[in-house]
Amino acid sequence: MLFPASALTADDARVLAEVDRMREQLRHEIQAKPGKWAGGLRKFLTADSVAASNSIEGFKVSTVDVEDLIAGERDVEVSEENKAETLAYERMMTYIQTLHEVDDFAYSKGFLNALHWMLQGHRHTERRPAGQWRPGPVYVTDARDPSIAAYTAPDADLVPALTGELVDWLNTDDGTHPLVRAAMAHLHLVSIHPWADGNGRMSRSLQTLMIAREGVLAPEFSSIEAWLGRPGNTWEYYQVLGRRGSTYRPDQDVSEWIRFNLTAYHQQAQTVHARWVRSGTVWAILEEYVAGIRLDERVISALHDVAMSGRVRRTRYEQSEGLSLQQAQRDLRDLVALRVLEPVGKTRARFYTAGPAYPATALEIASTPTALESPY
Repeated sequence: MLFPASALTADDARVLAEVDRMREQLRHEIQAKPGKWAGGLRKFLTADSVAASNSIEGFKVSTVDVEDLIAGERDVEVSEENKAETLAYERMMTYIQTLHEVDDFAYSKGFLNALHWMLQGHRHTERRPAGQWRPGPVYVTDARDPSIAAYTAPDADLVPALTGELVDWLNTDDGTHPLVRAAMAHLHLVSIHPWADGNGRMSRSLQTLMIAREGVLAPEFSSIEAWLGRPGNTWEYYQVLGRRGSTYRPDQDVSEWIRFNLTAYHQQAQTVHARWVRSGTVWAILEEYVAGIRLDERVISALHDVAMSGRVRRTRYEQSEGLSLQQAQRDLRDLVALRVLEPVGKTRARFYTAGPAYPATALEIASTPTALESPY
């Protein structure tokens, strides 16, 4: 038995309509002005989702470090464990992003287990198998006292039937709004807890996939994982899940969970739109600046990375502009000579930050925080 979706209140319906409007508006803006910065924004949003979802599970890697790892940088100062978790999750998310336009796509138990192997295969053991249902009980322990089980998942022998019911539900359109269905899929999967480890990230990824397959926005713009990864929101996320009870009780009202997710959708839409506007504004400032100092316009992408992410590495710049190693090195040397950038570190670990001649207006706009409105 799965959780029944609660009926939306008038407030819920209003918030959902506002989310639809904001997402549609962003889609039109991206289509009407597909600025070159859009590619960088997509990469940032993917990295931000990976960093946030992993941070919920205790793997701490900054968004800019995730960006560098995705670009293939080897000399990023993170632990080997955090690097492995980051790359595994990014690999799975990249695959999910390719599925949003697959015509004959269908959910299955095998598909869910395959995603889990992509996420947890590097941790596979006989006791904690990856890509297979858990062989025994699993508990979510209390953060303050690990001797207390905050949640005990259904018995292992119930998992095949419960996941089968979930797959059937996923493959059936019941007329519920796609964003609400995605939130419910998250709750269903995280409550069943079918694997020995990785259940939280799998549940959040399933929600992201369902939103992406709705087709309104590209997958990179669809995830709420970055919102969930903010410390206050992470705490509330666990609180809302915790109030579902310490055991699997699907015959309960889940309106609080729906409202929590609608808040997440709304505020993440605000956040992404604000970053889109900032990115475009910063790019326009840098275009004018680069023309004034008579450098090739391709260096704008390196300068844009510095403004929006705080730094740029040669590898990322080289990849974003399709340059040779020598071209990328020469451009960065020219920017250092002009004091637009400053090098930090030596040899392969080197990155570049804003120098004294970097346009201050671009940095100011990039660092201006966004004030989020509460939809309720």
